[in-house]
Amino acid sequence: MAMEKTLYRELPTTGPLWAAAVLLGAFLLGGLAAFAYTHHHGHAVTGMTNQVVWGLPHVFAIFLIVSASGALNAASIASVFGHAPYKPIARLSAVLAMSLLVGGLAVLVLDLGRPDRLIVAMTRYNFSSIFAWNVLLYTGFLAVVAAYLFVQMSRVPYGWVRTVGTAAFLWRLALTTGTGSIFGWLVARPGYDAAIMAPLFIAMSFSFGLAVFILVLAALFRLSGRKIGRMMYRRLGGLLAIFAAAVLYFTAVQHLTALYAAEHAGIERFILRDGGIYTWLFWLVQVGIGGLAPIALIYLPRFGNSAAEPILASVLVIVGGLAQVYVIVVGGQAYPMELFPGYEASSPFFDGTVSAYAPSLTELGLGLGGVALALLAVGVAAKVLRVLPTNLMDANVPGND
Repeated sequence: MAMEKTLYRELPTTGPLWAAAVLLGAFLLGGLAAFAYTHHHGHAVTGMTNQVVWGLPHVFAIFLIVSASGALNAASIASVFGHAPYKPIARLSAVLAMSLLVGGLAVLVLDLGRPDRLIVAMTRYNFSSIFAWNVLLYTGFLAVVAAYLFVQMSRVPYGWVRTVGTAAFLWRLALTTGTGSIFGWLVARPGYDAAIMAPLFIAMSFSFGLAVFILVLAALFRLSGRKIGRMMYRRLGGLLAIFAAAVLYFTAVQHLTALYAAEHAGIERFILRDGGIYTWLFWLVQVGIGGLAPIALIYLPRFGNSAAEPILASVLVIVGGLAQVYVIVVGGQAYPMELFPGYEASSPFFDGTVSAYAPSLTELGLGLGGVALALLAVGVAAKVLRVLPTNLMDANVPGND
């Protein structure tokens, strides 16, 4: 049977689509209510303290921002590396990348004590701060990916698509490097001070972003009554397993390197053995559920023969990814800073003690609101723009023969 031409159509208006929109809208309103409540009463109503100033909303924000870079995987593989089977899903890849970044930045801004101070950050740049660099990286990413989507949807020579796609690929690497460097360059925190943070975050972006992309692709096709072939799921699932293994590798390098340095022995004991909830999250959720289990689902002969395994593996990667970001962000703050190297410090201000932190419902609501905003943006884009192919069955995907 001859392969059909790839056609792109907007999402049809269906009952399940409206139900999904209402559900996401409810989560978005819940996030806005959580922001209003926190803004009115102050951060005292959250679980954050003077020691743990980046809480659960920052975990969601960083996860979304990192995933935004990785969501561009399919488009980059299609345009930059010339793999034809990924071309039909390249448009959705670009839309999802921008939507996730917008959702993450929304949580980041609304979690500030004074969101209006963002104007100061946008008009007065302190180039000695990695945060100022990231403002440029985030806004530049949106502009470059928007241009990338435009040339994909326009009747321009393919050389333009590849050129703009290469620029987007390089920018996404810079963006994730900047996000990882926020932690790698904070030398005061023993849990952050590591150059490996930049490549670790790049690997995390590839894994988390692809997992989100697989779930969004499957959900949109199901809502629109369209079908995806087994080869597409197997191809995306195999790539996800490779990226999940890369995250495990860089995580192992991070901790082995820290264990080798005597100055980081304390934080390593805390995360790997004595950290309570952070140790459980690291070994059980991050490594077990988010790393080893997805790889087993994809590669073990008993599994990997249907669409269910890549979808389940994607869910596990996202759960493990949230745990990994939580351990990095919150666990790194909970462990006390070493104020006087070689000496023990204690005072009524909690110096030298592990800080307690328990997320509040308002923090969870704000984080889930950012996720809902990102998914709603994808849905609206798929509804008004032709970014979703009508058929991804094996016989209609280029490069499957």
